[in-house]
Amino acid sequence: MRPTALLCIVLLTGCSTQPVDSFSGFVDDYFKAAFAASPSFATATGIHDYDGQIEDLSAAAVQKRIAVLEAQQSRLDTILKNQKLNAEDAMDAEILKSQILAELHETKVLETWRKNPMNYVGGPGGSIDLLMKRSFAPAKDRLKLVTSRLRGVPPMITALQANVQNPPREFTDLAIRIAGGSVGFFRDTVATWAKDAAAGDAALLAEFKTANDAAAKSFEDATKWLKEDLLPRSKGSYAIGAEAFSKKLLYEEMVDIPLDKLLAIGEANLAKDYADFVATAKLIAPNKKPAEVMTLLEADHPTEADLIPSSKRTIESIRNFIIEKKIISLPSDVLPHIEETPPYARNGGFASMDTPGAYETKATEAFYYITPPEKEWPAKQKLEHLKLFNRSVMDVITIHEAYPGHYTQFLYAKQYPTKTRKIVGVASNAEGWAHYAEQMMLEQGFGKDDPKIKLAQLHEALLRDCRYLAGIKLHTQGMSVEDATRIFEERGMQLHANAYEEARRGSYNPTYLYYTLGKLMIYKLRGDLQQAQGASFNLESFHNQYVKQGAIPIPLVRRILLPGNTASSL
Repeated sequence: MRPTALLCIVLLTGCSTQPVDSFSGFVDDYFKAAFAASPSFATATGIHDYDGQIEDLSAAAVQKRIAVLEAQQSRLDTILKNQKLNAEDAMDAEILKSQILAELHETKVLETWRKNPMNYVGGPGGSIDLLMKRSFAPAKDRLKLVTSRLRGVPPMITALQANVQNPPREFTDLAIRIAGGSVGFFRDTVATWAKDAAAGDAALLAEFKTANDAAAKSFEDATKWLKEDLLPRSKGSYAIGAEAFSKKLLYEEMVDIPLDKLLAIGEANLAKDYADFVATAKLIAPNKKPAEVMTLLEADHPTEADLIPSSKRTIESIRNFIIEKKIISLPSDVLPHIEETPPYARNGGFASMDTPGAYETKATEAFYYITPPEKEWPAKQKLEHLKLFNRSVMDVITIHEAYPGHYTQFLYAKQYPTKTRKIVGVASNAEGWAHYAEQMMLEQGFGKDDPKIKLAQLHEALLRDCRYLAGIKLHTQGMSVEDATRIFEERGMQLHANAYEEARRGSYNPTYLYYTLGKLMIYKLRGDLQQAQGASFNLESFHNQYVKQGAIPIPLVRRILLPGNTASSL
């Protein structure tokens, strides 16, 4: 029913004093439309009404989504103009308005759907895997849903070929890797799972096989098309420009710091961390250059076969330290599963945490993914990749991804106070918190002042500092990926293979400065809160209260924890 029709009924009956268009109704409609446009997002959130569907990435669907967002923007503006919302709803309205602006900016201004083939070849594997890896329903029922989603994969590849015309070469190179790896994922991983899930039901398995064979074939065709057709004409620019960069940061993270000030903050933080790295390296081997000292740590790396087992060994000791030192309250004793990063998700990252959404009630498993070397890589590249997972750095990675980083954030998700905060999360909060945790844990005594652990933490900090600078310079100052690679090598102490992966990531992830940016904003918030509370300040209480708010923009967390404080976020 149209709101205008509803208004007529209210006026005629005189039986209701409720606002015609309530904010709670808007919130429900906003997410309903978001889930319809992105069924995989719904599944990840724990909403299973869209599990049989997959994203429609056709140009017509994109234009339809733009129209929906513009209508929602107008509707929300009307609500804000005509109604006095309570403080909680007013904050949620700010969050959703920013989300709408961010998505419109991405689709209408940046037009990534026309420029990035990774969006097409990376989505199907993740969408299918969401149904396979979490047991929210009997396996047979999930197999039916998998089959239904698989039928939508060939149209997604058709949309790729119709929409993407002149992407940057960097995007196409990564899309080829993802598409090629996904062929094996569908033919092997998905097919093996389906055989078990069918439990002898030949008709169900045959139906699946038809859909899966078509999906795998579409990825084979996509890989060939990407290599032979799109790659030779991939000559587009990845740089989005200063204005678009600033708006992206404002809409997505609610950060409005001018670019020149933002860059100066990043340069200063990199200089500080670099000086600390040099000083710490001298404590380990005073006669060696800092980069050479890092190689001493890298020598203690796992083999390819021991990569996952070595990752598992870091979990328990870190968790015990958090409990003993009262770093943050842990709402659950359940540990995450540690597994190899699935092929469809190998887009240049080294580790990640995949957790179920706040509305998932049955399939509550979380997955801590570690990216192995690719089988086709030469021995030297494999070795450089494995060196990243040396013993000292692995502790820091686990702090970031698991305790008290992303996995701990997930454990608090059901405590987030509103529907909007349970579903919406921004990178500067989520990644900023995990990066803050790395430094904070050592400050609280983790590693017992071992300079090797400190060097590893600083190595991770330098990596994020270089992302900060590379993102800005790649997109607003004409920097090339090759020049950005040198930043990671020379100032971030990264080996060449890893430095190149990091620099190339910046080409498609402009604002990956959010790690360092978020960390600095959290430290600023903590310092301001400590100054306000004085002797009553308690670190564990601060951490508990911070994480309980949800992964909302940090300026809003400041408003909650420091009401009336008008100091800068940074």
